[in-house]
Amino acid sequence: MSAAQNQAAWLKKAGTALEVSDAPMPTAGSGEIVVRNAAIAINPLDWHMQDAGVFVQQWPAIIGCDVAGEVVEVGQGVQRFKKGDRVIGHSINLVSGRPEDGAFALFTIVREDKAAILPDSISFTNGVVVPFALEAAVCALSLEVPGEAFPGVPTPALRLPYPSLHDVAPSGKVLIVYGGSSSVGSMTTQLATAAGIHVISVSGSHNFPLTQQTGAAAVFDHKDPLLVQKVVSAVRDFGSRQRNFEFIGVFDAISIPETYAHNLAILEKLGGGHLAAVHPPPPDVPANVQVGMIFAVNDVATPVWRDFVTPALESGRLQCLPRPTVVGKGLEFVQEALERSKRGVSATKLVVEL
Repeated sequence: MSAAQNQAAWLKKAGTALEVSDAPMPTAGSGEIVVRNAAIAINPLDWHMQDAGVFVQQWPAIIGCDVAGEVVEVGQGVQRFKKGDRVIGHSINLVSGRPEDGAFALFTIVREDKAAILPDSISFTNGVVVPFALEAAVCALSLEVPGEAFPGVPTPALRLPYPSLHDVAPSGKVLIVYGGSSSVGSMTTQLATAAGIHVISVSGSHNFPLTQQTGAAAVFDHKDPLLVQKVVSAVRDFGSRQRNFEFIGVFDAISIPETYAHNLAILEKLGGGHLAAVHPPPPDVPANVQVGMIFAVNDVATPVWRDFVTPALESGRLQCLPRPTVVGKGLEFVQEALERSKRGVSATKLVVEL
């Protein structure tokens, strides 16, 4: 690898534009691989980190979470990958703080347990929409860990089963996914459905086809003035037909005051339940609502990365949704992609090809 040259889109300090320049070539440590990135994706978390410096542990920083590309080096103990493998991976600068763990570079370190082989039939551009959303979705659905990821904010514990590669009998459990056409919402719906969970989704009416494609059994328009009543009726109707009915609660992939108001109104009418969020939850909730905020890096996702992702992509049980929008080719387009993400996108994930 000595002849290779790395570059990165560096964040020099909070609130400034990224600057593309040379970067040290990463070296794989124990349990790590080095990926030559062919495509990287943008998440709302990325521009939050850029604007406010949240989670940045050292400056200058390389941020970003989603990579797709070719393995160029494997570290000690790595058994699932070899040089030349096509992979997707979730890079974890978010928790490590190391620049070499950031996605916005030509080469990135990814932990073996946060990567999967990408089938030849799927392009890097399509595959890169999966990693961060996958881990966030697994955390939202399955996470039950002691303590709190954020001081004063409890961790959600929906305790739902992992997705299966095989058809499973309906469990009788029902989950509401608010923001079903978002990247994390789409993935949460896919994984929940693959675990036998009945998903009722909320999205924009123009995104109903996408939300239904991910497996949602019913979809309601977030602008409908009767939204709360319609969602509650859908849950009750499903429950009336199930001997083993269990209402789990709401996963809110948007998590803003407007969506929280709808969530709490729904939960009130249904007698309580869980509310899992991607941003700090509302401070005052009824005693019968268990509220928590996910942190999208956790070893709870390891079995899904190891056993589910690749065969599920091969079979079509896991789809690369929402579809990517390519902003440009080259690290110089990452800043533009961040700005577009901040302005807001719908039913797509912004991708930069390299």
